[in-house]
Order: sequence, then C-alpha cells, then structure tokens
Amino acid sequence: MYLLGEQPAYADAWVNRLQAIPPQLLKGLAPAGDSMTFEQVNDLSPFLQTDRVYLIDSGQLHARLNERALFYLQEGDLLGLRQDAQALQCGYASDGPLTLVPYARRELFAHLQASDDGQELLIEYLTGQSTLLCDAITRLKQPEFRSANGFKHVAAGETLIEQGDTADHVFIIIDGKAEAFVDGQKVGDVVKDEIFGAMAVFTSEKRSATVIASEPCTLMVIAREQFLNLTQSNPRIAHSLIESMARRIDTLNRQLTTAHADASEKK
Repeated sequence: MYLLGEQPAYADAWVNRLQAIPPQLLKGLAPAGDSMTFEQVNDLSPFLQTDRVYLIDSGQLHARLNERALFYLQEGDLLGLRQDAQALQCGYASDGPLTLVPYARRELFAHLQASDDGQELLIEYLTGQSTLLCDAITRLKQPEFRSANGFKHVAAGETLIEQGDTADHVFIIIDGKAEAFVDGQKVGDVVKDEIFGAMAVFTSEKRSATVIASEPCTLMVIAREQFLNLTQSNPRIAHSLIESMARRIDTLNRQLTTAHADASEKK
C-alpha cells in the first residue's frame, strides 16, 4: 500500500516492511485457480469473489474510499483480507496491465491459524495498513484553531483596543460588529469573522487605532506568540489575515481619495 501524495521517510519504511509480509503469509499455500489478467479495469468489484483473497502479482490498483482517491496497491499486496470494503464503498481500478492470483479465503486463514508466526504476521500486516491510513489523516488534518485565552463578551460602546496601547493580543469577532477610529476619526468597520489588532503584533509597535464595539460582541482573544505560531502552521489564518488587511487598505484608499476630492473642490 502506498498513500497518494508525499509521505515521510518513516511511512516509506512501514510500506517496505509490509510489502515483505504477504509472501510469508502465502508460503506453502496453493492458489485457488488460474491467475486473473486485465489490460485495464475501471471497476474491479464485479470480478472479485468474497470467498477469495487476491495477491497482486503485477500491476497497480488505485483505491477509492467513499468516492475519494486515497491510496494504491501494488505488486506483493493482498486484496480482500478485509470484509468491510463494501460498507465503506471501497472501489479499485487499474490504468494498466494487472495480474491477480486468487487464494481460498478459508484455506488461507486455516493455514495461518496453524502457525503462531502466521497469525502474528497477519496482525502486523493489517495493523500496519491501518496505521498508515491513520498517520496520513493526522498529517492532512489542519491543526485545531483554539485560543489559549478563550472568549470574551463585550457590550456595545466598550473599547476593545486603545490607540497607543501595547499590542499583546489579536482579536477575532465571532459575533457582533465594531468600529475603528484613528485620532478620533472613524476609519472603518470591523465585522464578524474579521481578525483585528494583528498589524501591531507583527510590527511590535503601539496600537495604531482604537476599536469600539458598535453592538454587543463575542470575541476570540489570542495571545501574541500563539497567533504568530498559528500564522505559520495554519494557512487559513494567514489567508484570512491577508483578506482583512486588503479590505482595510482598500477602505483607506477610498477615504483618502474622497478627502482629496473634497479638498480640491473647496479650493
């Protein structure tokens, strides 16, 4: 079994170990019929019997689990050991030549039960494949976005950050709305799901604006160091921050353009 996409060196070591197990499991056991050969197959399911286990003698099988491409099996892998494939909607296809050697399922398990080594190898093989899949899921899953400081509820009119203060936290409005002011002049709105207070955290300068809740708000409060770590480990946070800053810059540009036009008209 090989997982789609890049995988770490330790996963490659597992795969190499697992590839060596099937020949040991089948040692001394005769095939239960002639080999099955395919030039190409889009759905292998109709050709597989539930009372057979198949050794991939040559070729490669792409596996889809619940309609999603997840891994592929290659020469030396066993197919059909697990009986939950149908419940999981597991399908197999091959883009090129493929040869499978069938073995009687009952005979195989009787053969393995007669040997302590055989039972241990089967457990290692199945556990190893499950471990590979769990490891892949763990590496693909984004880190959970949680604030070490938790949530804060504020009333309308309450100041969230003050211009000139030290920047030691970043905030996200979970619910509600706020307004940003610079030197007493409103420069924009802070809406739901928007990150604010991050610029001063990045530059290590004092707060450049005051933010006041214009209605009751629920905030997520994130400590400076935790937020900096999150922007490196979670691309979604960085993307959201870039969007927020882009909106702020666009708003300021429009305000400057309007102010410049008003000043020109007065002249």
